[in-house]
Amino acid sequence: MFTLETAATAAYVVAALLFILALAGLSKHETSRAGNSFGIAGMAVALVATIALALARHIEPLGLALLVVAMVIGAAIGLWRAKIVEMTGMPELIALLHSFVGLAAVLVGWNGYLHVEGDAAGAEAAQLASEGMLGIHSAEVVIGVFIGAVTFTGSIVANLKLSARIKSAPMMLPGKNALNVGALVVFAALTVWFVIDPQLWLLIVVTVLALLLGWHLVASIGGGDMPVVVSMLNSYSGWAAAASGFLLGNDLLIITGALVGSSGAYLSYIMCKAMNRSFISVIAGGFGIEAGPAEDKDYGEHREITAEGAAELLSNATSVIITPGYGMAVAQAQYGVADLTRKLRERGVEVRFGIHPVAGRLPGHMNVLLAEAKVPYDIVLEMDEINDDFDGTSVVLVIGANDTVNPAASEDPGSPIAGMPVLTVWNADNVIVFKRSMASGYAGVQNPLFFRENTQMLFGDAKDRVDAINAALSVGEHV
Repeated sequence: MFTLETAATAAYVVAALLFILALAGLSKHETSRAGNSFGIAGMAVALVATIALALARHIEPLGLALLVVAMVIGAAIGLWRAKIVEMTGMPELIALLHSFVGLAAVLVGWNGYLHVEGDAAGAEAAQLASEGMLGIHSAEVVIGVFIGAVTFTGSIVANLKLSARIKSAPMMLPGKNALNVGALVVFAALTVWFVIDPQLWLLIVVTVLALLLGWHLVASIGGGDMPVVVSMLNSYSGWAAAASGFLLGNDLLIITGALVGSSGAYLSYIMCKAMNRSFISVIAGGFGIEAGPAEDKDYGEHREITAEGAAELLSNATSVIITPGYGMAVAQAQYGVADLTRKLRERGVEVRFGIHPVAGRLPGHMNVLLAEAKVPYDIVLEMDEINDDFDGTSVVLVIGANDTVNPAASEDPGSPIAGMPVLTVWNADNVIVFKRSMASGYAGVQNPLFFRENTQMLFGDAKDRVDAINAALSVGEHV
């Protein structure tokens, strides 16, 4: 017999398939737009199915009204933020959205406790007890609250670091590794205690412990590793959603949470390999990282170049590689860079882009910016694909990048970014670095690239400098 409940269940299956197609689509540039559309469609189906399921279970009018009001408010805020957010603000916005998922998981866990363990004489508690499932429910509550609370405060710290509201340097409390491990041990003990004897004060202690651990874990991670942290928090939010799904008996939440959790963890692992970082070290709040601050060395004097000089170098080049970074995003220079690329290619110059895995403080950030500016996909290459080609390249343009092109990563064992694979731009014949000043990068490390004999600095706003080069090239075309 066809009912609203069976229709909602079928819709959840369709939504889950759409989410899987979304992940598959987002794996390639060419299919990313379709993947995003699949994700939107899946979420729309899930929302409609949830309302239908609520109606099938005879939700009270007040509850239905609250559900609709919550959806309208959430949609309004989401549309507003999507409209005003700059691409440079996407990393911190995503971190903030992760915190909402974590908070929702905490609230669902507490709700589950209040309706079952907190109401021992209630029908739900009696039914679970008779089925021998009360202990499992208690475990779901405490684990869901723990994961959600860690995600909540960890994501807030990530948002604050990425938006420069707090320093990106790692917080170094005495015995910080022991604090993290000790918190996990205490949580395990409290979980066993709560399953045996679920009491309110135990859940309060677990919640506070998790909130503090989430804050400390992310605060202990330096700015150079923040892209991995954002990816890992994405994974945490997925597991938090899955935990909520178990508590609510919602199959779609379980499936979606598992998809997000596993894909986020795998992406974090891939990024750690690309950065030569220990996966466990990063997610455990910098556990085992021993590198101290880099030495304050005198690298000599830097050389400067004008936009006209850069245009002349580019005019005589046979091959150019552009390595963009967060500074390009801040300056919104991607459209000028796309125009420069077109002009050079029309002159017969081979132009390609080298993208570091963590360029832009978010995986794929640079790729999205370049795609937005209509840069052809086939000339946008990953670090591993292009690193061997810098040797023999006429000119490299480093536009707003710093830590991802820092030779100290491979030459200075004492550097905080030691061992991190970087774009070896210094092997090119000429390197032009676009920067506002000689300030260090996000990781707080000086870059000896700026003082190399084949490097020249082009100071100023990246967009203005690129526009000036384009103007100089246009003048040259008519001379």
